[in-house]
Amino acid sequence: MFIEKESLGILHEAIRYLEQGFQELPEFSHVVDTDALSKILSEVAKKMQDNYPYPHPLYIGQMMKPPHPIARLAYTLALWINPNNHALDGGRASSVMEKEAVAELARMFGWETHLGHLCSGGTMANLEATWVAGSLRPGKKVIASQHAHYTHERICGVLGLPFEAVSCDSKACMDLTALKALLRKGDVGTVVVTIGTTASGSIDPLPEILKLQAQYEFRIHADAAYGGYFILVDNLSPEALSTFQHIKEVDSIVIDPHKHGLQPYGCGCVLFKDPTVGRYYKHNSPYTYFSSDELHLGEISLECSRPGAAAVALWATQQLLPYVSGGKFASDLSKSRKAAITFFEMLKNDSRFMTPLAPELDIVVWAPKAKNAREISRLSKAIFEAAAAENLHLAMANLPRSLFIESEEEIQWDQDDVTCLRSCLMKPEHLDWIGHIWQVLNRAAYTVLNK
Repeated sequence: MFIEKESLGILHEAIRYLEQGFQELPEFSHVVDTDALSKILSEVAKKMQDNYPYPHPLYIGQMMKPPHPIARLAYTLALWINPNNHALDGGRASSVMEKEAVAELARMFGWETHLGHLCSGGTMANLEATWVAGSLRPGKKVIASQHAHYTHERICGVLGLPFEAVSCDSKACMDLTALKALLRKGDVGTVVVTIGTTASGSIDPLPEILKLQAQYEFRIHADAAYGGYFILVDNLSPEALSTFQHIKEVDSIVIDPHKHGLQPYGCGCVLFKDPTVGRYYKHNSPYTYFSSDELHLGEISLECSRPGAAAVALWATQQLLPYVSGGKFASDLSKSRKAAITFFEMLKNDSRFMTPLAPELDIVVWAPKAKNAREISRLSKAIFEAAAAENLHLAMANLPRSLFIESEEEIQWDQDDVTCLRSCLMKPEHLDWIGHIWQVLNRAAYTVLNK
């Protein structure tokens, strides 16, 4: 079976050890109706069967990477205490673990000095970064590429900040000519650089954008929610490598440990290079903070109650799998990248498919060849369904005509975009399963394309 269960015995022993730390308390017993719990939990298990098999290598659809066993165990163990990392009163140990875990993330990007914390995910992390950017550049516009995550425009709407999308080139990266045209207007306060778009994994040209920053004086926020951990891998393209070499020069970074960091949802992180931006978080509470004069995480985050269990899980994972080049964590991430490259080459060399974008990280997009965009979209959806019938789960993405400019295929554009197939090869096991994946895809494609 694909669900790991051997580690449950370790959890039982860890709970016993946790309890030993509270032996001085008077005896207190919980009355648990185990029969009732068992019945309900069986119902939950039955309902949860109505899911795609996200942890299995045959799931190559959305960005769904299973947590590492140590993250699951540590998170679950922490629930017996259920700490709240808003204040030290609610999570003493887990707050310390969060600070250490966040510092480890900052060091991965080359920052020894920083301000940061965990949050529920990339959306909240990007909101905080944009909020700070708006406070530092009041009234100024926030811009991001048209392939950046849709949450940036939505966040600006929530914060009341002007937003504008920058057109992209044929590689789904921010177009520098279009960016310069916007910067010349003098009203741009923040440029969001996407390091790994969620549709295709494309990376904006950070080195060139940094050169423009010196001329036009704007903040740079790196949305590396998906791609940030790839700073550790050894098989990037020269362009991607150059971006990661310069990422320490940006003003703020967002990364999601619940994507490539092997964590349960939700675990995002926002980092600021300048710790003095913490002044924008300053507030007074009459009841929350009396146990310590030390800076607590509630003083540097917009969210109030936050699960300390998320910090415990991330800290534990970092102890087992340190963020070092050549280590186990980096090696597994490199396997995902290699799996994507291998899959891309197989598709590229198959006359039935077209591949508009070479993968920068571990996302591959492709489509069946056909005479027009409408037919390509229809065939993509049919292959998606045929593959799912054989337990190979893909995803789909609507890509604009502009990404096919350099394609050698002659396509009649009877609609503005085209539905393509998309695969996130996020698991290191995908490298060993590429052959099996290809066999299933080949059968599904044959069923659809030979009707």
